[in-house]
Amino acid sequence: MDPRDLCAEAVAGVLARPLRTALTTLGTVLGIATLVITLGVAATAGNRIVGRFDELTATAITVEVPQSEDGPLVGWDAPAELTRLRGVASAAAVAQNEGDTDLTVTANRLVDPTRVSGRNLAVVAATVDLPAAVRGRVSAGRFYDEGHVLRRDRVVVLGADAARMVGVSRLADGPAVFIGERAYSVIGILSDLGRDQALSTAVIVPPGIGADFGLKDVTRVLVNTRLGAAELIAGQLPRALSPARSGELHVITPPSPTRARDAVEGDLNGLFLILGLVSLVVGAVGIANATLVTVLERTSEIGLRRALGAARRHVAAQFLVESTLIGLTGGVIGASVGVVAVVAVAAVRQWTPVLDIAPVLAAPAAGALVGLLAGLYPALRAARMEPVDALR
Repeated sequence: MDPRDLCAEAVAGVLARPLRTALTTLGTVLGIATLVITLGVAATAGNRIVGRFDELTATAITVEVPQSEDGPLVGWDAPAELTRLRGVASAAAVAQNEGDTDLTVTANRLVDPTRVSGRNLAVVAATVDLPAAVRGRVSAGRFYDEGHVLRRDRVVVLGADAARMVGVSRLADGPAVFIGERAYSVIGILSDLGRDQALSTAVIVPPGIGADFGLKDVTRVLVNTRLGAAELIAGQLPRALSPARSGELHVITPPSPTRARDAVEGDLNGLFLILGLVSLVVGAVGIANATLVTVLERTSEIGLRRALGAARRHVAAQFLVESTLIGLTGGVIGASVGVVAVVAVAAVRQWTPVLDIAPVLAAPAAGALVGLLAGLYPALRAARMEPVDALR
């Protein structure tokens, strides 16, 4: 049988029942569209997650400053000098005693006499740029400024968890906390820390006040860099902080995010690929079911063709071509719908759409293959019909 005649017969058979063909094609459309959408959304979401991961981890540098009997290695004014380096976004110096040296912190007993039991909290001295350095947010009040530092004002900022522990929630009444027997005004609460989560349970004081608790020398410097500048800045920090004794500083650079990034992308792609394949299988079952029903309805036509001399392979080929055409059409439409849906989702979420072109180009072929496989059993069943039985 001439291939052109075979294709013409197959097209005529498909168009003879437009409603059924449309509904059958819909299954493949949904399967292919789901596959393209899931792969596209997985890639787009993965790119967004990776971007967030890189931003949070690939720009954070910590410099540990050991204590020295020959004097401080790093001065409290070092962060201001670091911000002059190209690529440094923010920096802060921190002093904290090592080991179990927490102090008893109690809410203002004059305001709330019921709060007589204190909490053992860490007291940390830090420069005024600490909120930016830890990527935190002052959720209430304000952070102390250079004026507080110069005047040696007895003010503190509480970490969010520390504020809950001592019962400070509102700052409008000018609450105070006692560290030991001394009262300090609470002027702010620091929360949503992007790094150094331990500060959430700490009492943060200006450097001058920190000296009263033995926090005279800087113990670490927190630095945030621009994306891509971490490696370069890490090499410059020791000399910028302590030119004469740079070898004594320990710089902790961010780990490479490649492994974690690949794991995130792999997990997302694997999950959504499974969902897409399940949808595609459902579409294939729909094509097989519709093709089988078509074979049963056209039993007399098949018998007439066989009686007129059509070979078994000709009958099987026609039904295979019909199911393949349905799958191919569904693949083309499904790929188009999938691309539009991925772009729409990305636009709504204000993400950058990311979609590999290979699945989109392969979608029509995948649809045709699904149609071909789905039509195998109905085609073989049609080919095995005997003319006499089919014409009865």
